[in-house]
Amino acid sequence: MAQGSNGNDAFLGSAMQFMQSGQKMAEQFIAYLGQTASAGSAPAVDPQALTALQKKYMDQQMSLWQAVLARQQGQEQAFKVAAEAGDRRFAAPEWRDSPVFDYLHQAYLLNTQYLKEIVETIPVNDEKARERLRFTARQVADAMSPSNFAATNPEFIKLALETKGQSITDGINNLLEDFERGRMATTDESVFEVGRNVATTEGAVVFENDLMQVIQYAPLTPKVGAAPLVVVPPCINKFYIMDLQPENSLIRFMVEQGNTVFLISWRNPTEDCGHLTWNDYLERGPVTALQVVRDLCKVKQVNALGFCVGGTILTSALAVLKARGDDAAISLTLLTTLLDFSEPGEIGLFIDEQSLALREATIGQGGLLPARDLQNTFSFLRANDLVWNYVQSKYLKGQKPPAFDLLYWNSDSTNLPGPFACWYMRNLYLDNSLRQPGKLEMCGERIDLRTLKMPVYLLATREDHIVPWRSSYLGTKMLGGKKRFVLGASGHIAGVINPASKNKRSFWINDDLSGEPEKWLAAAEEKPGSWWNDWAAWLKPMTGSLRAPRSPGSVKYKPIEPAPGRYVKERVI
Repeated sequence: MAQGSNGNDAFLGSAMQFMQSGQKMAEQFIAYLGQTASAGSAPAVDPQALTALQKKYMDQQMSLWQAVLARQQGQEQAFKVAAEAGDRRFAAPEWRDSPVFDYLHQAYLLNTQYLKEIVETIPVNDEKARERLRFTARQVADAMSPSNFAATNPEFIKLALETKGQSITDGINNLLEDFERGRMATTDESVFEVGRNVATTEGAVVFENDLMQVIQYAPLTPKVGAAPLVVVPPCINKFYIMDLQPENSLIRFMVEQGNTVFLISWRNPTEDCGHLTWNDYLERGPVTALQVVRDLCKVKQVNALGFCVGGTILTSALAVLKARGDDAAISLTLLTTLLDFSEPGEIGLFIDEQSLALREATIGQGGLLPARDLQNTFSFLRANDLVWNYVQSKYLKGQKPPAFDLLYWNSDSTNLPGPFACWYMRNLYLDNSLRQPGKLEMCGERIDLRTLKMPVYLLATREDHIVPWRSSYLGTKMLGGKKRFVLGASGHIAGVINPASKNKRSFWINDDLSGEPEKWLAAAEEKPGSWWNDWAAWLKPMTGSLRAPRSPGSVKYKPIEPAPGRYVKERVI
């Protein structure tokens, strides 16, 4: 594209007008949201602050405009707007090769900055309302990115010319396939099959009810500890995130450490499960599974591990058993788990009194919270990575997504029973009642987490956007036993599924849990590699004396079917 032409000047002028009008519309939209959030009781936006922001914005736009004009005349571009760290949308050279697209993407970044600054000037009643505005502004800004549209994406234009339009045809075909599928596929789903090349650790289902199956995994060592390990994964997605491939399977690692491992595989609820409650999940989930495992292994206590909401369910179930006089667990491991929901992260932005009351009226007494709703919520927490990235690659560029086991799991969603979901959102996310001893009644018992005196290993991850690590740390204040808190690198999934064999990333440890999260981190020691080995060393003394392993099942609990069982294979269409 020729530089300095009248066509370019005209295009740049039109682009500038377009971006300015878009900025004005976004400004009015956010201002309206701010007035709504303030419910008319807060003072109006400070006009002086808004005027100062507008002047700053227009000065920056003018500086950018002049810099692009200077570049057309062969001079160095003195003013540049950089994307935030980790933002790869404009990394391709096509965004800088042409002054048109160089201007376009930088003007968009200025608009995004301006939008964020406007949000901070809007008076609101509380910090949650402020965070909701920030989230909304980010969604608006991400959706309006020039990388999402054919006419303003130079990578799309270049590829269309190089392929003589074939990339456009392929993109349309990808879009039609996803329409038929009813959702956006983010990986080549034909490559994977549960039980064939994911969730392949050998074992058998040794118990089942209408809510879950209990899987016992086959031993991989000549001796095993006497105390079995019971794993409770989250019920909001499939358990095999912990058992993807042999080289990154946390379940296999547990077995390789000499543990007799049992795991709950939750059923993917259908309409006939729409009446199930939080108490049902406790009683017919961990409470039942713990009794089955102890009965099968002829032991009084087990080691127990919960992941995400599975950790919340497991801890609640252990508190129910404790109230009944049953000390079921020798130790408790909680991976990226919330017990104190005072700072629940961006998921909490979707849960307020108005939206929850609507859900309670529609599905609170029966029905399902659809898997697609849950998947969309989690995807838009990282919209550029999990939504718009695929709009660009699949629909604009016509590319097929590569095969990736984690993304295959991510698309294998689960429903939730409405009564369970509504109780969980109201009592934990909205009211944060679990942290108040004796406030909640579960399965007929008043719950007090302070009565749980067993040693506890708590893992959080530093970049977790679902369970913020500082909130996970607050759980150390609620349990009665000796705690070890470990902070892993990366996010909610990658930070947990960090194989010891690869020994990547790092983790932080600090035995002093008396202070607040930031104080803990400031004094923490960083250790290279995976947290898996640290956890295995912590658990080892509590696994009991060594004995010869046994194959899955017993005379009473005969194997029903091979692992991973049929429950995990049930997909939502």
